[in-house]
Amino acid sequence: MKSREKTSEVIAINDNPTELYSVKDTITKKILPAVSTPVNKIKNIICFAHLRWDFVFQRPQHLLSRWVADANVYYVEEPKFGSSVNRLRTSKSKEGVTIVVPQLRDGLSETEVDKYLEEALSKFIKSNNITNYLFWYLTPMALPFSHKLDPVMVVYDCMDELSCFKGAHPDLLKNESMLLRFADVVFTGGHHLYEYKKDRHHNIHPFPSSIDQKHFESGIGQPDPEDQKGIPHPRVGFFGVIDERLDIELLDGLAKSMPSVHFVMVGPVVKINSDHLPKAQNIHYLGQKSYQELPVYLANWDVAFLPFAKNESTRFISPTKTPEYLCAGKPVVSSSIRDVVMPYGEQGLVFIADKVPDCAIAIQKALQQKDDVKWQKKVKDMLKKSSWDLTWSGMKKVIMTTLEKKEAIKKELIPVRNQLLKVNNNSKGTVSAANSML
Repeated sequence: MKSREKTSEVIAINDNPTELYSVKDTITKKILPAVSTPVNKIKNIICFAHLRWDFVFQRPQHLLSRWVADANVYYVEEPKFGSSVNRLRTSKSKEGVTIVVPQLRDGLSETEVDKYLEEALSKFIKSNNITNYLFWYLTPMALPFSHKLDPVMVVYDCMDELSCFKGAHPDLLKNESMLLRFADVVFTGGHHLYEYKKDRHHNIHPFPSSIDQKHFESGIGQPDPEDQKGIPHPRVGFFGVIDERLDIELLDGLAKSMPSVHFVMVGPVVKINSDHLPKAQNIHYLGQKSYQELPVYLANWDVAFLPFAKNESTRFISPTKTPEYLCAGKPVVSSSIRDVVMPYGEQGLVFIADKVPDCAIAIQKALQQKDDVKWQKKVKDMLKKSSWDLTWSGMKKVIMTTLEKKEAIKKELIPVRNQLLKVNNNSKGTVSAANSML
């Protein structure tokens, strides 16, 4: 991948310069072969992810599962350490996605890890005859070992501001800056994140995470799961990853101020010590559940809850849970996360509160809202505009439009290439001529 800014500039990633081509080589080796790529035909998707495919079924799984009908999809996870030899382990998900997990020895330096991944990825692509491939980055940290390859297109799906998360790599922002130069298309996981990054790329689009409405309606009327049926009502529930984004003080304060209300917390505890979570007779931690199980838990709550803390890690989040909760007909109480306030709070679909007294009042109001016919209609009208199919269709349209424009530019360069082949093979003259055009 070459920088979109200067053909003649040496680009360094983690102090490893990419291979440089003369302009003539760039045109003959890079541009012309790509012209033959059929428009609207991307055969392979290679996604670089910071999330395990089988951890929590969310945005990447929804989107990439929809690619499977049109292309081979490879989901490259972060390495797992402890293997006796370095290797790439592959498996197939039930959705048809090929999961690629680097299994590496302990004790490797970061430089050694990137070197191995660079070589292994190149061999994997060649040995599997993977052509006409698109790179789909979920994390900029994959750039150091993938930047020398030559995808048809580069998509950066910036679903979160990862630099704000606990344990973020110190090079993340540097790598993201480089990725924004390479990317043909950038998507953001919410409108607030789009506003923050919109001036950093020429082809950036907000695509908030969406819903599988039938899935989250499927639990309605179903009996309580075994580990939940003994919990008294009224129930206020949350499902999702329990990490540094959770407002521990808010949850603790509500449990103490509302002893008759039971708070159900469904999800894995990650990056924080579970001993630090508030404990009370009316707080119930039920652990991680599969995507298939979530609708039944949700259907048997009285109110759904988004108790997010107001900190750096939640500054740009756009919780998928908001429409998922509403799908099941549950009133929702949320802290004032920007992408929840707009549009859900502003339209009266969700109660917004941050402090214990305000949240307690909001929960009491929400307990009365489930029978509000006017609110139900507003929710249904909004949900009609949201689905993963619509989100995916919109993203694909942007990708294909960008690909068509890219192909058109390459075709225009064919006569330029032919002309350059006739001129003296002087590097200064060639570079000068090309720089005047690019």
